[in-house]
Amino acid sequence: MVPDVSRGSRTIGLLHYLYRTSDIEAHVDPHIVAAYDPFVPDPGRHPDATFSDLAADLDQWVNALGDKAPTKHVWHCPVRTAPGDRHLSDDEWATVARRVLNATGIAPEDDDQACRWIAVRHAPDHIHIVATLVRADRTRPRHHKDGTRAQAECRKIEKEFGLRRLKEGDGTAAKRPTSAERHKAERLGQEDASRELLREHVHRALAGAADEAEFFGRLAAEGVRINKRIAPSGDVLGYKVAIVGDRSGDQEPIWYAGSTLAPDLSLPKIRKRFTHATAETEHPTPGSPFGRSAPVRARLFATEATEDVLVAIASADDGTVAAHMKGIGEVLDALAQTSRGHTGTELRDAARYFERATRSHIQARDTQMQALRRAARQIVHSGPALGRGPDGTATVMVLGVVLLAAIAAARWYAARGHAQQAEASQRTAEHLRAAYSAASQAPMAVMRANGQRLPAPLQRRHARTVLAVLPPDLARRLQDEPGWPALAASLQEAERAGRNATVLLQQAVDSRELSTAESVSDVLVWRLRRLADLPAPVAAPHRPDQGLAPSAAPTVPQPSQASTRRR
Repeated sequence: MVPDVSRGSRTIGLLHYLYRTSDIEAHVDPHIVAAYDPFVPDPGRHPDATFSDLAADLDQWVNALGDKAPTKHVWHCPVRTAPGDRHLSDDEWATVARRVLNATGIAPEDDDQACRWIAVRHAPDHIHIVATLVRADRTRPRHHKDGTRAQAECRKIEKEFGLRRLKEGDGTAAKRPTSAERHKAERLGQEDASRELLREHVHRALAGAADEAEFFGRLAAEGVRINKRIAPSGDVLGYKVAIVGDRSGDQEPIWYAGSTLAPDLSLPKIRKRFTHATAETEHPTPGSPFGRSAPVRARLFATEATEDVLVAIASADDGTVAAHMKGIGEVLDALAQTSRGHTGTELRDAARYFERATRSHIQARDTQMQALRRAARQIVHSGPALGRGPDGTATVMVLGVVLLAAIAAARWYAARGHAQQAEASQRTAEHLRAAYSAASQAPMAVMRANGQRLPAPLQRRHARTVLAVLPPDLARRLQDEPGWPALAASLQEAERAGRNATVLLQQAVDSRELSTAESVSDVLVWRLRRLADLPAPVAAPHRPDQGLAPSAAPTVPQPSQASTRRR
């Protein structure tokens, strides 16, 4: 259950919106479910009631103050149940409204001097609580931290009403779009509300940007309107952004300051990310003996940088890890804008969820994120990657390690009691799994087929290699995984390239723990291929004289047949 407190200055304007049904399909049967007085005129139920009558009734104590009345006297709090929750009855919504008003101090229970208020329901899943912020005794209500109090009360209501239990807020979340903003987005044909679209545009422009000029240049290239606040000296003090076509009733652009899109998007906080960035980001990515393209080299560098971060998460101080989280977010933003198809869609969703995970009360040491910012920069500047061949293989490699980073982030935040960030990291991991599955399907199918075509003696030899490196129980687990033939094929490719398969596999195992891997064979395949610098998998020709090996994975020898000592 989500409350969203805001303030305004026109009671009648809000009432017109709440009761409007002509152009908002989601508004059905608007009516009052509760009010400070049971005899309040309800335009949704009484044909003689008017909006002006209802507004005058709510504004009575405000108007009595004359010039001393507060400008923003309208208190507005939509309360929405979570997707999948049952629909509450009008009586239950009335109870919700009274409890929220009591908890926030707007209308304490049994206070006959409390503010005037109503609760309007115009959809099955939410109500809008409207109050005017002057009491009958002409004083202002004591509603300090009303948003936090409303959240806390809703957590109690969820438990008592048997609704989905949401996480406690911590004050780091970006402002959610209002109902009016969401419905306006529908009218404009936008996928999301303007503030959400702009937040995404700003993060995409920021991913790996070396300096302020590049950041604003990328933002303009995305078609975003920019309004900079310039000091007399010519220095830029701040910025505002707007969606083209999103205008007010006066046909003026609707601007959003960076700090209102998200707490970490103010210009001073963005500038901190540029510290020491320029000199470090211009170094070219090392080449490859296989003549790989720029998108491939950029993704391989991002894979290495993210693997280094995975090691740091387990041992670095909180400020450094928080900076790494921001860096991972920039890599995700860069991948999202350079990937196509289903993979690109899932990456975009993953980036949006992880953006929430990067915001906490931990002060990030931004200078510690430069390797990841460099990786993001290279991904953006290398351009779109094809979803096949070397580009596809490199994408799978970086997706696999970024998925592990999201899982590690969820555990790291959960250990510190940061529920919102932990949940956002978990949701990120869900979308990254979907992106990995989509991107890995083709290359894994090729490698599995190649592994199944290996002659039986080669399959048994690679099985002994695995048992020599891994503990027996983990080695046997591999033979039940769909990725086992792909691992055998990769070991064979490494040997053909002149590498020692046992030593290489040991390096892949030692590079990081395997406990967070859903498929150990998949993780080892991509680690091994990167360590051996193997090219994108190509289907091996079938040789009739060799015969096909059985489609099932080969049986791993028992410990008596091979050494179980980890080297």
